[in-house]
Amino acid sequence: MAPSVLVTLLSSLVLSTLTQATPSSTTDSHPLDSRAGFLHPGLLHTEADFTRIKSKVNAKTNPWYAGWNKLVAHANSGYVPSPKPTVYRGTGSPENYASLYRDAASAYANAIYWKVTGDTAYATAAATTLDAWSSTLTLIDGSSDKFLASGIYGYQLANAAEILRGYSSWTGLAAMQSMLNKVFYPMNHDFIINHNGAKIDHYWANWDLANLCTMYAVGVLSDNATMANEAVNYFKSGAGNGAINKTIWVTYTESGSSKILGQNQEAGRDQGHAMLDFALLGVLAQQAYNQGNDLFGYLSNRILAGAEYAAKYNLGFDVPYTTYVNSDVTQATISNASRGDVRPIWELIYGHYGSLKGLNASWSKQYRDLVVSNGGGAEGGGGDYGTTSGGYDQLGFGTLLYRLEA
Repeated sequence: MAPSVLVTLLSSLVLSTLTQATPSSTTDSHPLDSRAGFLHPGLLHTEADFTRIKSKVNAKTNPWYAGWNKLVAHANSGYVPSPKPTVYRGTGSPENYASLYRDAASAYANAIYWKVTGDTAYATAAATTLDAWSSTLTLIDGSSDKFLASGIYGYQLANAAEILRGYSSWTGLAAMQSMLNKVFYPMNHDFIINHNGAKIDHYWANWDLANLCTMYAVGVLSDNATMANEAVNYFKSGAGNGAINKTIWVTYTESGSSKILGQNQEAGRDQGHAMLDFALLGVLAQQAYNQGNDLFGYLSNRILAGAEYAAKYNLGFDVPYTTYVNSDVTQATISNASRGDVRPIWELIYGHYGSLKGLNASWSKQYRDLVVSNGGGAEGGGGDYGTTSGGYDQLGFGTLLYRLEA
């Protein structure tokens, strides 16, 4: 092995070890361009994660094994994809974006099934789905909702591809990288810069966050540090509502404790979209954390403050609220629309803050337990929380993938 290669590998190992051992951080992490390179697989899941997951599944240890059975119900080695040259969301004839989110969910489930079992029939099924889209899709169009499609489904495809890149028989990685760079990333970049020509505070936080998730994911998949750093920098100091100090824009000290609660930008809109913000914040932060950049800890664990606020309110408790005003709305009260919304997002959030870092995330834990109980012992995945797009906004299977302790 050449000395330069050995130095690179040792540098990556040292940084990875320090990252895993470092407690909650309130300072900026190292920028990606200071690293020797990207860890692969290194988006939502690392090789170490899969080693842990396989040990739990092989031992049939619950709740992980219950989570595995949730994923098994979605894995299908005979899955037939439905790629489209143009995906329409919002308007278009036909409005066909369901094909994309269903196929992305299938590719992800099949890739994980292969990674855990080694059954190459599932890897081949995932590869077939990804190759079908990378060789067919050239445009995402529609109403302004096309920017939701460019955000939510891009990171999902990238995560399936990041897992599958370890499958030696898959020759489609370069084609998937190319398609994501040509179709998805330009839309991600355009949206966070121009916001579809609207005022900077017009679009809710989830629009920015979705596009940041895909921008970061495509950057890692493509080994493009400039692209990944663009997403991180926007999260920290962007002009739109996806910047963390605008997504969670006011904080409070919880009565009777020292816990910090953070009011979410969409709390006065409805709880379904407020919860979506935390689904996307979790994805962005998990992807970055696995590359040594601790967005979870940024601004004194601001994501945790927001998650605790949202969880507490949606569990039925009162929370403080400050009137929210932007160019379009004045919201004097917190919304109870969709209160109690159930999404498979809390295993990831509690797994990081409560289990890994040992922080007080008690409301998030209660909400995780509620979702798990409603799911029969584990979080499910795409389609388990509704058959339309909202049921596929998150990849899910968190009990299997993110639970660190019983």
